[in-house]
Amino acid sequence: MKYFKSAQKLDELIGQYFDAIIPVDETEEIKTSKKTARDFPTISGLALHLGFSSTQEMEDYELRGKYAEKIKRARLRVMADYEKKLHVTSSTGAIFALKSMGWNDRPEAKSVEGAATVRLKVEIIQTGPPLATAENEVVL
Repeated sequence: MKYFKSAQKLDELIGQYFDAIIPVDETEEIKTSKKTARDFPTISGLALHLGFSSTQEMEDYELRGKYAEKIKRARLRVMADYEKKLHVTSSTGAIFALKSMGWNDRPEAKSVEGAATVRLKVEIIQTGPPLATAENEVVL
């Protein structure tokens, strides 16, 4: 697992990664045909720049690394860029990327911690006279 000598060194590496990306002018519509892949931050690009061998290795560092919070903030910055793309035409790629980062487009049922599952038994009780099966059985 990759270890960083200091929080400052990690900050510098993260800053270099984002500085190398040409900032997108938020007033113009983002069109990927006019942009190149270097114009947008990615999780894989960030992992490579920081010296990780895989995105999984970076995720493991996020869970147990000394400067995990810095990596989490950098990931959040990448996700924020994808979120911006949701507001323009053809946001399919951004949606796919956000889903792969754990986003969900379906509302989740909120569960209460410690709540027990309760099964209810429903019994249908017939009341009143029995139903007629023919017209001549009807009593008025």
